[in-house]
Amino acid sequence: MTGRAPRIAWISKDDPPDAFPPVDQAFDEPNGLLAAGGDLSADRLLYAYRHGIFPWYDDGQPILWWSPDPRCILRPNEFHVGKRLRRSLKSSGMTVSFNLAFSEVIESCAEHRDGQAGTWITEDMKRAYKELHRDGFAHSIDVWLGDSLVGGLYGLGIGRVFFGESMFSRENNASKAAMLVLCSELLSRDVELIDCQVVSPHLMSLGARLVHRAEFAEQLESECEPATRIELPGDLRRPITDYLPE
Repeated sequence: MTGRAPRIAWISKDDPPDAFPPVDQAFDEPNGLLAAGGDLSADRLLYAYRHGIFPWYDDGQPILWWSPDPRCILRPNEFHVGKRLRRSLKSSGMTVSFNLAFSEVIESCAEHRDGQAGTWITEDMKRAYKELHRDGFAHSIDVWLGDSLVGGLYGLGIGRVFFGESMFSRENNASKAAMLVLCSELLSRDVELIDCQVVSPHLMSLGARLVHRAEFAEQLESECEPATRIELPGDLRRPITDYLPE
């Protein structure tokens, strides 16, 4: 006789933003699946991120909410800039900006990529994060080569944590340039934690590491209170060489 399979928690659109079950009730398989349903309102998203939960689903699925264990994080002071990357960026001619191309960055992150059947950045997701951008919580780091947008990333800044969502690159090392710039600016604002959500070889090569979900959630309790916005510079483009270590 086998035990009954666990049931996923369902959230109604009418439920309050804090209607999530505790993150330690997330499934082991698939790793981190916590709940389904609800909506992508700003209040629900901000509550979710502050408690280690994020949405991730495909078109045609209900909204799925996740809190994986372990969690992939990057501390800005541990970002790894190797000699080869430094030389490449120094000669790249790239410039960077903040929030000048938020819509273009999220649209680029949503484009089809080789080896992927589709994108999890649905039209509803785009609208939700563009609203959070207008509210001052969502930010983009934009990487340019001349007047062409060649890379970037976007995510949410809450308290002293930046929650990375997605990145893209059309030129060698463009997404690494975005991470370098993000880490530099966050350090100058005493922000010590970047949530990378799910592990990848690319992130680990940049200095990311894994922590237990309970440890991550405990850090969020202090680092996301108060739930203030992270202010990043705007309306200017700087050469990437301004951010390279000596």
